[in-house]
Amino acid sequence: MAAHLMPTSAPARDHLDWPFFAESHRALAAELDAFIASGGLGEIDHGNADGACKKLVAALGQAGILRHCVPAAFGGASDMIDSRSLCLIRETLAYADGLADFAFAMQGLGTGAISLSGSDELKQAILPKIARGQLISAFALTEPEAGSDVAAMSTAARRDGDTYVLDGEKVFISNGGIADVYTVFARTGEALGTRGISAFVVYADTPGFSIAERIETIAPHPLARVRFDNCRIPASHLLGEPGEGFKIAMRTLDIFRPSVAAAALGFARRALDEAVAHAKSRKMFGATLADLPTAQSTLGEMATAIDAASLLTVRTAWRRDVQKLPITREAAMAKMTATENAQWVIDQALQLFGGRGVRVGEITERLYREIRALRIYEGATEVQKLIIGRELMKAAR
Repeated sequence: MAAHLMPTSAPARDHLDWPFFAESHRALAAELDAFIASGGLGEIDHGNADGACKKLVAALGQAGILRHCVPAAFGGASDMIDSRSLCLIRETLAYADGLADFAFAMQGLGTGAISLSGSDELKQAILPKIARGQLISAFALTEPEAGSDVAAMSTAARRDGDTYVLDGEKVFISNGGIADVYTVFARTGEALGTRGISAFVVYADTPGFSIAERIETIAPHPLARVRFDNCRIPASHLLGEPGEGFKIAMRTLDIFRPSVAAAALGFARRALDEAVAHAKSRKMFGATLADLPTAQSTLGEMATAIDAASLLTVRTAWRRDVQKLPITREAAMAKMTATENAQWVIDQALQLFGGRGVRVGEITERLYREIRALRIYEGATEVQKLIIGRELMKAAR
């Protein structure tokens, strides 16, 4: 259905000359461009998001791209998950197609907590299959009454001998309905608030686990509300120690939050390239749209907004990979700026396309729908502002 919307050329790679990147990242970019140009993503049917994502996970696994989601000891590409590689892959895939980016991103986010805190047994059972595209993963944190306010979580897990019993619901779970394995956060009661939350691995075929509802959104993605009803799992499926779940979730989000910014950059770069091509070919007032000062001004602002967000994003990833420093504030800045700037860039591109821009099936129309969720998931823009402010106050003290 959407194969005709695939890009005809690779995104610009000028930013790979910035000192934040190494030669290995430039080689990865060339590998990604060759994979997409060769048709490695296949035909992506946006009318069948479940089927498309399953095929994309398999294709990305076969191409070795999913190896960047897990550590080398378990089939990964590097000893530690490299944030710059994640960003580069997500930016490239988002430029090509939003579902391709989604399929890659959820393999990492869904198992990030396992890479960080899982037992060797769990890592060995799950991570190599994630890298090969043989398992699909999901990250189950959000609840109907506990989105940004994680402390309001009500899903509970009680210890019963050598098992835990889970009860409750999670909502807006990406890959819900197609995932084989879920990282689930539940209240275990060691303390009040976020200090009484633990993290678990739950397989989709576990008795007591069910898909309560499939959720349709503005841009089609596999999404669901999932339910735990006397769902019994081995105590060995606990990640880390009891009560460490919130800390594990935040560490996982810190690793992958810069890559959300990178995905937004991929969407924005595609919008800018499409807008430039359209402006050069669109005849208007005896010239082309590109000859008009107003269009040139808009395109100039779009390019500047992208570069500003890109600098924040790669600075964050480099700080984590090379300096080995905390990135909570920097990741929030990058995520907020890149997603908000991308929304504006895509809106301007659509405006330059005029009436054609809002037609269903046009790339600008698809990008307009794809970008909107990125300003909400993994921490809405308003939450990012609070994180930045909180970190500033910590530094001031």
